Amino acid sequence: MIRVENLYKSFNGKSILEDISVTFETGKTNLIIGRSGSGKTVLLKSIVGLLEINSGEIWFEDVLFNKLDFKDKKVIRSEIGMLFQGSALFDSLTVEQNVRFPLDMFTTKTLEEKNDRVNSCLDRVNIINANKLFPAELSGGMKKRVAIARAISLNPKYLFCDEPNSGLDPITAILIDELIKELTEEYAMTTIVNTHDMNSVMEIGEKIVFISDGKKCWEGNKNEILISDNETLNDFVFANSLAKKIRYPDK
Repeated sequence: MIRVENLYKSFNGKSILEDISVTFETGKTNLIIGRSGSGKTVLLKSIVGLLEINSGEIWFEDVLFNKLDFKDKKVIRSEIGMLFQGSALFDSLTVEQNVRFPLDMFTTKTLEEKNDRVNSCLDRVNIINANKLFPAELSGGMKKRVAIARAISLNPKYLFCDEPNSGLDPITAILIDELIKELTEEYAMTTIVNTHDMNSVMEIGEKIVFISDGKKCWEGNKNEILISDNETLNDFVFANSLAKKIRYPDK
């Protein structure tokens, strides 16, 4: 479980997030949704500690994360898996080396033990016979799955996904959504997904937080989102669904 209380974040005096309070539940896919520029990426980066907040509290279970020193934060970070937008694989490293990277950084396992874990993770995301390939040799969907394998290599308690379906076709996006949901349940993780994709919302949105202009405007689940009387949310849902229909008229 991750709990955010009264979080404020600004850049150069300009308020980006205002008084955000929300609890992200363990074993569920928790989605942060909103338009581009709404503050959802800043919120995700603030929770994971990539950005320092101005005020508020970020709790990982019973640990007040944002008040820890660098050494103690590293302990929590060793329990975090991160799936970045665009996958963020290292171009100069092979698939095997990319997935092994967190193991090299955070563990003292032998090379054989690390490679066993790498192969287990790649098998779990259905990547076969690709250990020695480089990212440039992979499709977009394969890159995402390799990035997921890297994110789960440390058997994390927390998984953060920033726009995991960015740049993917609708069919591949659905497969990535399903994989994230399956792994969340399998590992009993607290998973937070940052997205503006309504297909993802309706596929895996067990807990949804809607951010608009830096404020939490609504929270609920995928069943409640379609019957909400929140006008700002409805405008987002309708515009997103219409844009998707225009782009993919046969889907």
